[in-house]
Parts: sequence; structure tokens; C-alpha cells
Amino acid sequence: MSRATHPPRPPFKDRIPGGRDGRRMLVIGFIDKCGTGLWSTAMALYFTYVTGLGLAQVGLLVALSGAAGIAGAPLGGRLADRFPLVRVIVCTQLLRAAALLSLLATDDYLLLVLLSAVGAVPDRATNVLTKLYAARIAGPDRVRYQAINRTTSNIGWTLGGLGAAAALAVGSTTAFHLLLVADAASYLVMAVLTLRCAEPPSPAPSRVAAASTDAPPVAKPSNPWRDRGFLAFTAGESVFFLHDSILQVALPLWIVHATDAPVGLAPLLMVLNSALVVAFQVPLSRFGGTTDAARRLFTPLAALFAVGTLAIAVSPLGGPALAVTALVTAAVVLTFAEMIHTIASWEISIALAPDDAQGAYLGVHGLAQSTQRFAGPLVVTGLVSAGPLAWPFLGAALVATCAAQHRLVGRRLTRTSLSVAKVTVSEN
Repeated sequence: MSRATHPPRPPFKDRIPGGRDGRRMLVIGFIDKCGTGLWSTAMALYFTYVTGLGLAQVGLLVALSGAAGIAGAPLGGRLADRFPLVRVIVCTQLLRAAALLSLLATDDYLLLVLLSAVGAVPDRATNVLTKLYAARIAGPDRVRYQAINRTTSNIGWTLGGLGAAAALAVGSTTAFHLLLVADAASYLVMAVLTLRCAEPPSPAPSRVAAASTDAPPVAKPSNPWRDRGFLAFTAGESVFFLHDSILQVALPLWIVHATDAPVGLAPLLMVLNSALVVAFQVPLSRFGGTTDAARRLFTPLAALFAVGTLAIAVSPLGGPALAVTALVTAAVVLTFAEMIHTIASWEISIALAPDDAQGAYLGVHGLAQSTQRFAGPLVVTGLVSAGPLAWPFLGAALVATCAAQHRLVGRRLTRTSLSVAKVTVSEN
């Protein structure tokens, strides 16, 4: 008997959902993160050494721009429902470049705050707009597409950070200016590439059969601000996004103030986080390919949050060996929680958004991450100050939120599946 032959595997480019425009948008996202990695790493030092701001001034500037950026997600989503998506994305890229280059023209503190706030609005809108583009261009393969996008983004961010580290080793004003200009130039390159992308198809509206003599019904688009279930889901999402602040803010502070682990462990944990995302985000995406599958991910997510927070709690209870082992365990487990949550969040947020207001709904959902970026560091800093007993309470809160989200999404999906659109049959 002859051996069964398997069909040849398609080329890598054909395994990326969305076709040519999908691949082009991945390149745009990669360039975005390379440029952002260059500037974000050096931003605080730029304001300190080039514009001469004090520590408190820098902290207030970052906080105020972060607060202004919260408006970016809902604003970007609303604009995407009213105007061509590609044009909205290009406008945000040009506005980000203009706001960044304007920093070179002034050392005035109020102007620096204003320009940083202006740049933060389109920056936060970008996440919603690229997610919406992925949902429209990749269709049912949107979770896999977003997983590939997140992988390439992490690689871009790492390369940008390495480039910034090399430039900062020089330490001159010229080096800081070059980093800022390079990030602004990346937005201009992205705008040119985005203009070459086709406008993705809008979601098809639900069709209703009506009598030929009836006037077409005129209905207002769905309003996410009046959808209490979706707002509750978004509030739960803001709790889940704390994993960002735990990994980026809490663990470095915890290492220094509460454990016997070496300080050099902190950057290594961030490298470990990026490496795990690059290695596992795409393979894990197959577990969230449908809305029901994504909803089931809340169970392992609860377990990961519980283990990760407990590992942080026990890290100060012994010597350096226990501290390192517990913190590495926490970083690995919480990174997997981050990836699992990201997969569930991508699929469910789009599934709960009605077709007639998809951008507006995803914009409101984007508030979860924007709010966490502003409030998350304050929350986790308080946890670090409270000591080891605070972490099990956080774990319990996260587990309870997983249970609430699982129940909430189940009710929403059941209600959607049982609802029947009104149909009027023509007499002809």
C-alpha cells in the first residue's frame, strides 16, 4: 500500500488572514511599534535632560497626557463608524507625527503638556482602529490575525527598545532629537503605506423582509453608552488589564522593596514576557476561534490569575532562591494570563458589538485599556505598599471578575441567539 500523501503546506504569506491588505497592515503595525519603542523608552529622559523638567513635572505631564488619551478610544471608534476607516487611520498617524515633532519647538511646560495630551488621543485611538480593521479584513479569522499582529508588534517594540538603548548610550541632545524624529518619521511612512490599503468591507446590516408598500424603517444606531451589559463587560475588562501594570510596574517595585531577588531580575522578566508572547500568542489563538470557545477561556484565566498573584505573595517569605523562583513563576503565569485574556477580549468584544455601531462599541471597549494605563500604576503601587497579604485579595477579585464575565457573556449570547428579527412577509 502506498503511504497517504498530505497536501503541501501553503506559503507563510497565504496563512496570514486578510490577504495583501492584511499583510500590509501587519507591516504598518510593526513599524508603529518600532518607532514607539524608540520614543517611549526615552520619553521621560528627554523631558528631563533636554527640556529641563523636574521629576514631579515629568510625572504630572505623563499622568495628564494619559488622562487625555482616555478619550481617544471612543472618539476613534465613533469616527470609524462615520468615515472611511483607512482615512481615519491615516489622520491619526499624521496627527501623532505632528504632535511629536512640535515638541522640538518649545521648552514651555504648559505647551509640552498640551502637545503630549494632543498626541495621546490619536495614539490611544490607534488600538481601536487597527482592531476594527482586523475584524473587517480577516472576518472569522480575526483572532488569529490579531495574534499574529501582537507577535509582530512585540518584535517591533523590542527592536525599537534596543535601538533606543544604543542611542541613549551616547546621551547627547542630538541623540534624543534623533529618536524623536525617527518616531515621527515612522508615522509618515505608516501613513503612506496605509493609503495603499483598500477600505475593508463594513459589516453587513441585518436584513429584514418587508412589504413592498412599507417605507424602509429608520432606526438609530445602537448606543454603547446605553447598553448596561456591554458597559459592565468593559468594566470587567479594565480589571483584567491590570496584568499590564503588574508586569511592568509592580514586579520591578516588588523586587526592590519586598524581596531578596537581585535588581537585575526586573528587566529579564520583561524580556521573558516578550519572548513568551512571540512564541505562544499565535498557537494559543486557536483556543478562541469562536465566541463560545473564547467565553470558556475565563476558567483557565481565573486559575492563572490565582496562581500568579499567590506566587508574588510568597516571594518575600524566603531567601533569594525562593524569591527568584516565585517571581519567574509569577511572570510566566501572568504572561499566559495576558495572552489568554487578549484572545478572549478580541473575540468577545467584537461578538457583542452590533453591526450598525461596531466602531462605537469597540471604542467604548477601548476605554478599559486606556483607563488601566492611567489608573493601573496607582493601583499596583498601592498593592506593593500594602505588602504580601494584598496579593491574594487581588487574586480573589480577579477570579470573581472571571466568574462574573463568564456569566454576563453567557446571558448576552443566549439573548442574542434567542432573539428573532421582526419579519413582514410581502403579500406578493
